Amino acid sequence: MRAKITYAIAAAVLVVYFALVGSRGVFLIQTGTLITVTFGIAVLVLPVIGIWFLWKNTQFARKANSLAAELEREGGLPVDELVRTPSGRIDRDSADAVFRKRKEETERAPGDWRCWFRLAVAYHDARDTPRARKAMQRAIALHEGRQLSA
Repeated sequence: MRAKITYAIAAAVLVVYFALVGSRGVFLIQTGTLITVTFGIAVLVLPVIGIWFLWKNTQFARKANSLAAELEREGGLPVDELVRTPSGRIDRDSADAVFRKRKEETERAPGDWRCWFRLAVAYHDARDTPRARKAMQRAIALHEGRQLSA
């Protein structure tokens, strides 16, 4: 719940920031000179890109959380079997061992979104965020019945 609140606050701050930047872009366009209009249009592009990026990330997080909830109802969430250091960090060798197990599971059932979800968690635990995100996108696509390009 704490992560959701933090995300909501960060998103709200970004929306306020986008509004401020957008208002500056509009102000520059209203000035009316060629340079300020050009610069104003360029400034307006930034909030548009930012809002699109925020929307896509929010949709991704919502869908991933939905999959987690469904997997929890089914009793299929991965069990935390990782060894941790005294400071609480995940032991690298432990994360690698769990990752290998999840990868083999996914290779045996490449069309099962549950396997891809668990693989995404294993990637995350192994601190490989880009691959974790791609595996979660694959899980979401499979759950929705879509094909995701390799």
